[in-house]
Amino acid sequence: DLRSADQARAYVTKLRSILRYLGTCDGDMEKGNLRADVNVSVRRPGDPRVRRGLVPAGLGSGFVVDPTGLIVTNDHVIDGADQIHVTLADGRRLPARIVGTDARTDIALLQVEAGAPLPHVAFGDSDRVRVGDRVVAVGNPFGLGGTVTSGIVSARNRDIRSGPDAEFLQLDAAINSGNSGGPTFDVFGRVIGINTAIVSPSGGSVGIGFAIPSNQAKAVIEQLRTRGSVERGWIGVSIQPVTPDMVADLGLDRPAGVLVAQVTRGGPAMRAGLRPGDVIVAVDGKEVETARDVTRRVAAAAPGTTVPLTVWREGQEKTLDVTVRSGEAPVARAAAAPRG
Repeated sequence: DLRSADQARAYVTKLRSILRYLGTCDGDMEKGNLRADVNVSVRRPGDPRVRRGLVPAGLGSGFVVDPTGLIVTNDHVIDGADQIHVTLADGRRLPARIVGTDARTDIALLQVEAGAPLPHVAFGDSDRVRVGDRVVAVGNPFGLGGTVTSGIVSARNRDIRSGPDAEFLQLDAAINSGNSGGPTFDVFGRVIGINTAIVSPSGGSVGIGFAIPSNQAKAVIEQLRTRGSVERGWIGVSIQPVTPDMVADLGLDRPAGVLVAQVTRGGPAMRAGLRPGDVIVAVDGKEVETARDVTRRVAAAAPGTTVPLTVWREGQEKTLDVTVRSGEAPVARAAAAPRG
């Protein structure tokens, strides 16, 4: 029907757009974003291959985010390495130094000296990504540089238990060993994720891959660029989900917000008047649904800034202004799970 034909034409237009942007149309890879894709190889002390005179290569991927030679990859790709080399799309192999790393989000920033401006890519807005959107993953699986695979966004906000505030885009584009640190593009050629993990019984792609959302990565990368590490906000609370069996006792009509389980003595939250048993329902005016919402928003706040917390206490809402300090984000406790 006409509607299906219009949808087909729109899909083709989007596909042509991303292929042009990536530079893969007519086999021409030299005019698009694939020129910003890099292969990251490392040497780790104690690796038996090093003792035999072999240098492991093709262990990960990355991409250039600034023409001066700044490269984003995963922290686990370069963790523990005493030598790091980056192979550019033009075949040059350059030594790289670490600008900064953040194990909590699994992001690392490298620097190479190329002698001239490098092709680079721009980040998109991962908050605008919808389930079902078309994406393209680029990387170096098994050392095969510049490999492009396509798929869709299978899910958003996936928790793969890799950190207290990390949530991922789930992709069905093929991601294999060596893809870690490579970019995922939307249909407009903007980076909306950093490939970082897969679920696989065999070690190869089964269509379940995960990427760090670009909006989460951008703030981390900027701090790594400017100060070499990531400083996070801290208010001194332990929190946990509000479960259905807590609703009546808390005076709520449904499970909502996040329960304050413990408040650190002398910490910012205690100074602001937060108490155990309070339910945080909003941070800085934005509603929260999970403990991760609170953790991420507090962690993103700059130390010294004041963040209003809206809490539910004794049948009514109150707003408490908390001055954030530098430190670890709120500790999220898991609710007790039923056992079979």
